[in-house]
Amino acid sequence: MVVAEVTDDELDGRDLLRRIGGTSDGAVIVFEGRVRDHNSGRPVVGLHYDAYREMADEVLREIAVEAIQATGASAIGVRHRVGSLAPPGVSLVVAVSAAHRRPAYEASTYVIEELKRRLPLWKREEYGDGTTRWLGGEMPPLDPAGARPETPRRGG
Repeated sequence: MVVAEVTDDELDGRDLLRRIGGTSDGAVIVFEGRVRDHNSGRPVVGLHYDAYREMADEVLREIAVEAIQATGASAIGVRHRVGSLAPPGVSLVVAVSAAHRRPAYEASTYVIEELKRRLPLWKREEYGDGTTRWLGGEMPPLDPAGARPETPRRGG
């Protein structure tokens, strides 16, 4: 079983845990990625996530299926938030159920590392001084109409 989506909705690891797993699963874990209030010595007041939505759900599903096949986990739920979040908002939830703890942890780690590498999603940090920066030094790609995803600046 796989639950995989990029969403505008608030994330709750407990909700995702309730949606996966069965009576043969002895290990059920959840990882929540949260917005920190700092990065590289700078105060962070928020993050904004943009995604290529038409592709992101498919990529998340592929990653979750690969993790199940590679580790033997029973079920994986992965949800990533888009939009603006302030610390300590939850930006990512990965829930895994498996017969034993080792495949559960391995599947969770696989999902997190692969989505960081492959998910068509971009993150912009917003700092206490009003400046912003796309992490990785790149702007999101242009959409077919030639526009970039909306990039509102703090304070106007």
